[in-house]
Amino acid sequence: MTVPVAVIFDSDGLLLDTETVWTRAEQDLFERRGRTFTLAHKRKIVGTPAHINGALLEMFLDEPGKAPALIAELDELVLAELKRGIETMPGARELVDELRARSVPVGLVSNAPRLFIDVALELVAMSGHFDVVVSGHEVAAPKPAPDPYLEVCRQLEIDPGPDVVVLEDSPTGVAAGVAAGLTVIGVPSLEGIELDEADAVVDSLRAPALRSRLGL
Repeated sequence: MTVPVAVIFDSDGLLLDTETVWTRAEQDLFERRGRTFTLAHKRKIVGTPAHINGALLEMFLDEPGKAPALIAELDELVLAELKRGIETMPGARELVDELRARSVPVGLVSNAPRLFIDVALELVAMSGHFDVVVSGHEVAAPKPAPDPYLEVCRQLEIDPGPDVVVLEDSPTGVAAGVAAGLTVIGVPSLEGIELDEADAVVDSLRAPALRSRLGL
């Protein structure tokens, strides 16, 4: 396989082991209300933009009309958890470094607020490792809309197309990459998550099949 024109990474659960951070914060949010946060809840929430996440939390917690307050509370819990420390996903740092060494442009896309992205990258000493970083809060529509991925292509000054590879761990992110017309490789980070729309699925960023698809 030839080396892609660019490779764009998702953040939470793909580049960074921050889904565990979000899960702990979600558990705390539920526990404050005497509820239990389950794997079924997580499967529905993972990768969703804030407005969908808020609607789901309203339903799960029986607090209609409280989405903005619930999201704000969850954001505070997530930021506190982030500052306790996080790690990169297995193989993530090495893959980014190898792509950069081969002069392949690398981008990062997340539906999380920019503050969360910047704090997380600083904590794992990867600030400045990406040519372009885009938050779903900075475009007209977050994932699953294609806007964040199209914005990365615009800033990299490349045409969106199958020669641009997206790495994603959630159905929401996969849908966004597909809608943007890019090649999407799924790397599930959560048991039971199906990434059927992806062009290929591998079990980790260290998978030989992924390296082959990236021409490495």
